[in-house]
Amino acid sequence: MGGSSMTISAGTVILTATERVIFGQPAAEALAAEAALLGANRVMLITSASLRESTDEISRIEAALGARHAATFSGVAPHGPRTDVISATEMARDCKADLIVSVGGGSVTDCAKIVPICLSNDIRTAADMGRLHIQVNAEGQLINPTALPEFRPQSIRTICVPTTLSGGEFNPLSGATDRETGHKQGYEHRLMAPVSIILDPAMTQHTPEWLWFSTGVRALDHAIETLQSFRSNDYCDGLAESALRLLIEGLSRVKADPQDLDARLKCQIGVWQSMLPIIGGVPMGASHAIGHVLGGLCDVPHGYTSCVMSPFVLRWNAEVNGERQKRISAAFGAPGTPAGDLACAFITSLGMPRSLSAVGVTPERFATIADYTMQDIWGRTNPREITGPEDFIRILETAA
Repeated sequence: MGGSSMTISAGTVILTATERVIFGQPAAEALAAEAALLGANRVMLITSASLRESTDEISRIEAALGARHAATFSGVAPHGPRTDVISATEMARDCKADLIVSVGGGSVTDCAKIVPICLSNDIRTAADMGRLHIQVNAEGQLINPTALPEFRPQSIRTICVPTTLSGGEFNPLSGATDRETGHKQGYEHRLMAPVSIILDPAMTQHTPEWLWFSTGVRALDHAIETLQSFRSNDYCDGLAESALRLLIEGLSRVKADPQDLDARLKCQIGVWQSMLPIIGGVPMGASHAIGHVLGGLCDVPHGYTSCVMSPFVLRWNAEVNGERQKRISAAFGAPGTPAGDLACAFITSLGMPRSLSAVGVTPERFATIADYTMQDIWGRTNPREITGPEDFIRILETAA
């Protein structure tokens, strides 16, 4: 008997080392319970300066932890400078931390996830961090030092309490910026994913509006680049489409009523769903690759990079993945309208910037941005093939 001639898709979905996601509960109570569950007695917090200095959220968490609280580090600068990571690592070493907890946005989260591998590998200077970050060779292949025999996996874990929608808390990948070159570089190991994540929508009410909406667009871009990718699959496409719908509804509702906690939680769940395809193995494309460089090199806020680039990358890719983009258009409620136009209109409705000039990036920097983007982990995984830096320059010129 002959078998069917139909072909099926094949692939692998990668799971992380995150064990629990707790949502809709007050962060202080949930964190105290998690620390007790893990048997942690030397908990170090890494927080944003604004939360620590302008609210009582951090003091409430410290009080809930009680004797388990060992130290609090605050003030991680945007894009996670290596020097801040080293300072936090020194504090963790000095206080003999047995659990690291981030409370804040993407840079705080990234820092907290890198500190444990700096501890286990005895990293003591910003320059020394260079031996741990991912590199890209001339053929576009990733070289991850954490896969080498001499790498020592972390012995302590992280818990993340996010206050923005950037989504890094779900990822075993983190970024830190070399201030000497302005290059933001990636660090990745399975155990860098937090052991648990706490989603408390009430905590996000302190987040500035521009930061909430811009990181929300970043999450939207995770889902959009998944649905653009030829390397996605039914599982990841389904998650990405659901994420798009949750984020579009949630962000619109928060724009209308900032006190709508249910809408804020919908955004947080949308971020969760948008991240699962990425950590599951679906590579992002040109919007994310360029965004990494705009952040580290040009100091553009993390979320703003997607606000600017996502619609232009959609339009640039449309000639090769127009059919896949129809699913994006449908999630916006207008299946007959180009996805790039819908994304542009939605981002504009949130009051976010829509050009490189609006975020202070001028054409004379395009060549350097393009060269750096070729070295990014997703510089060669765009659905429309990138043949060299000149392709990135063409995309940048459309966004000027």
